[in-house]
Amino acid sequence: MSARGDDQRLGNGGAGVGDAAREDMAGVLAIYNEVIANSTAVFSDSPVALEEREAWFEARRAQGYPVLVVRDRSGVAAFGSFGDFRSWPGYRHTVEHSVHVRADRRGQGIGTAIVAALIVRAGELGKHVMIAGIDADNAGSIRMHERLGFIQAARLSQVGWKFDRWLDLVLLQRFLP
Repeated sequence: MSARGDDQRLGNGGAGVGDAAREDMAGVLAIYNEVIANSTAVFSDSPVALEEREAWFEARRAQGYPVLVVRDRSGVAAFGSFGDFRSWPGYRHTVEHSVHVRADRRGQGIGTAIVAALIVRAGELGKHVMIAGIDADNAGSIRMHERLGFIQAARLSQVGWKFDRWLDLVLLQRFLP
């Protein structure tokens, strides 16, 4: 897969993975806040403001890390990125990614395409391992990651709290090309 911003085509009605622009942040924000409000994919209860998403975007770009999107006729259909796993120098070859898909486009392969592109980008940056932190009850996301070569490395019990219940976090990892 091409991971560059040349808007690689997917078999889902012409949508492609490409580099995000600042103008995409309103669409990214809408997806992110919907995920916060309605799922346990993000262990947060508070919606994010546009200025916060724009600052996040600029920080990723300043670090040389990609923010990728899939656009469709309705705007941003999905986004993904990666950042440092931990801030200490010994972890500099490890990144942790996230990917979120608009509710009406889930289950169509878009998340898979973004993660595949992120794997390529991380490898091009000389990274060695990519980490995924996933709610243990999100079997679909865990399966998708396993299909992309991630293996389960740990299960952290009751480390998150959302919707009045404890959440387990599964950590998966993948060695990069």
